[in-house]
Amino acid sequence: MNSKSNRQKIHERHRKQKIKTNLMWGGIGVVVIAIFSIIIWQGVRPAAGEFIQIMAGSSQHIPMDSDPGEYNSDPPTSGPHYGEEARAGFYDSNNYQFPAGYLVHNLEHGYVIFWYNCDLLDETGCADLKEQIKTTMDDLGGTKLIAYPWPSLDAPLVMTSWGRLQRLETFDSEQVKAFYRANLNRAPEPDAP
Repeated sequence: MNSKSNRQKIHERHRKQKIKTNLMWGGIGVVVIAIFSIIIWQGVRPAAGEFIQIMAGSSQHIPMDSDPGEYNSDPPTSGPHYGEEARAGFYDSNNYQFPAGYLVHNLEHGYVIFWYNCDLLDETGCADLKEQIKTTMDDLGGTKLIAYPWPSLDAPLVMTSWGRLQRLETFDSEQVKAFYRANLNRAPEPDAP
């Protein structure tokens, strides 16, 4: 009788160990499936905004400070650009002779750019728009984000990424964040800084 009880104890221990092992491998399996699902979603997630045809020669760098010429959208979403990019951040004024030459290089690296036109707003409206852009850039961590004044816009705010453009008549934080999340690093050189 005693040996039967020992056998039962051993059997019970083996059963518990088997349950623990199965739970552990099941948990690892769930984690692996979740990671693969995220990776696949990143690759197939739909882009946001209007598609703009990628210009021929967009991968070619042009000489620094030369005129990059006309782009197929305003503001640009692809096209000729310099071999150097602009620093990430918020710009209050035009810091470059041909800013698109730098900023298109940023787009090629997977950046999202806020282009804003305060000429279409009164002083308070301009200050509010700038503050909303800055706050959203901070909320998103500032990663691969630029805000740049662009006086030729026909809307107060336009967002671009590589081959994508979104016009906004009024600032919509959720729409702006959705555009950023959908288009960040969707570019020919997403691993570049």
